[in-house]
Amino acid sequence: MSFIAMATSMLAACAAADRPTPVEEAVAREAMPFDPVYQGIETRLLAGDLVNFHVRMSGARDGKDVADYAQCAAARYALIRGYGFARNVRTNVSQEGGLWQADAVYTISAALPDGLRTIDAEVEVANCTERKIPTV
Repeated sequence: MSFIAMATSMLAACAAADRPTPVEEAVAREAMPFDPVYQGIETRLLAGDLVNFHVRMSGARDGKDVADYAQCAAARYALIRGYGFARNVRTNVSQEGGLWQADAVYTISAALPDGLRTIDAEVEVANCTERKIPTV
């Protein structure tokens, strides 16, 4: 092994050792101050089963909180439209001056859609209610 390869390997090992584990990250996130103010949901039907959600909130810990808000909106919307499932297509999160925003696109469907980011709308709405996250 060359000196450069060995040094690179050692640096990578040190960097990995300094990173918190997913469990440590979750514990640290839960310890952060969280005083959410949910500031609205805008829904726009794009085409057929494709729906765009814009949500705004302050008091979020990070982008996950505002993305969760958008997911709750998508789950309730699916139920309102008579569907049981949603699938996240994409979510863009931004933050400026303490205001967090998410621009999310979901598909809604009666049957469980293909993909990894699928949502059972009834289960998710119950979860959102328990976590006190408003829905549409």
